[in-house]
Amino acid sequence: MESHLLSNERFVSRLRQVGEERYHDKHPYHIAMHEGKLSPVQLRAWIANRFYYQKNIPVKDALILSKLPSREERREWIQRIIDHDGRDGEEGGIEAWVRLGEAAGIPREEMLDERHVLPAVRFAVDAYVNFCRLQPWPIAVASSLTELFAPTLVSKRIGVFLQLYSWILPEGLAYFQARLHQAPRDAEHGLSLVLRECRNREDQEQALSALRFKCDVLWALLDALSLAYPDGDNER
Repeated sequence: MESHLLSNERFVSRLRQVGEERYHDKHPYHIAMHEGKLSPVQLRAWIANRFYYQKNIPVKDALILSKLPSREERREWIQRIIDHDGRDGEEGGIEAWVRLGEAAGIPREEMLDERHVLPAVRFAVDAYVNFCRLQPWPIAVASSLTELFAPTLVSKRIGVFLQLYSWILPEGLAYFQARLHQAPRDAEHGLSLVLRECRNREDQEQALSALRFKCDVLWALLDALSLAYPDGDNER
């Protein structure tokens, strides 16, 4: 491996390349979802299992928040937690995802008690949270840069759900609509921190590895669903 520091332009290009090669939109289960080929059982399984990831986002963000060195950085980062946990009078992303489940026919109690969460999904998400707990904060921030690839995907997903899964009530799509402006903001902030803090080639390579790891986590969720729900007939 070359030891010289990558320019910011080259470093960002390498980060984006990770998404081009490894982001979960390329997984067969995800491709099938966006082609309208998932059965109601399969799509509900995705919603219920993805909820375990969604509810842990503010947990990993709180772990990163606790390590940030300045008040200014913490003030900006804490918005991510508010976005998902909400606050009095303001529904957050976790509640919005529960409502997505309800709009798809999953009772609220079944979302909240995690009865549909597959062991492999739980293991992968817990590994991601633990990664953010143990790694230096710039590397943990780098793992969150899948947000660089999310806005285009989320915009497409809204159209897919409206057109190809019309049995899902449209009011359940509020989570995705909120992420259209939240994800670009978060990606810009996270990327600025990573560019600032990765001051040598070793730091840059660790950041790239962290982003690959996060992509692997998201891929593992879909692997688990593919094995448990190979067709639409598997009720669980």
